[in-house]
Amino acid sequence: MDPADLIPYLGWIIAGGIALGAGGIFASVHNTRLKIKNGYPLEGMWGQSLKPGSDKVTAERVILLTQENAQLRAELGSLKDRLANVERIVTDSGYHLTHEIDRLRDEREVN
Repeated sequence: MDPADLIPYLGWIIAGGIALGAGGIFASVHNTRLKIKNGYPLEGMWGQSLKPGSDKVTAERVILLTQENAQLRAELGSLKDRLANVERIVTDSGYHLTHEIDRLRDEREVN
C-alpha cells in the first residue's frame, strides 16, 4: 500500500485521533470526579497527594471516625485483658489441681 493511497482517508484518521484524545480527557476528568465524590485521595502527576478543600461535613465525619476508632481501640484493649485473665486461669496449676481433686472424688464415689 502506497502512502498516497491514504490521502482520501486522512480526514477520518485525524478525526479518529481527535476522538480518542477527547475520550481520554473525558475519562480522566470523570475518574477524578468519582474519586472526589467518593472520598478517595487524589494524586498529582508525580504521585504526590493533592488535598481538595475540606468542608464542615468532612471535618465532622473525621471527628466521628476518630471517636469511633478510640472506642474500638479501648474495647480491643479490654478484650485483650480479659483474654489474658482467661489464659492465666486455664494455665494456672491450681486449675489443674482442682480438676485432679474432682476426678479423684468422682472415682472414690464410684467405688
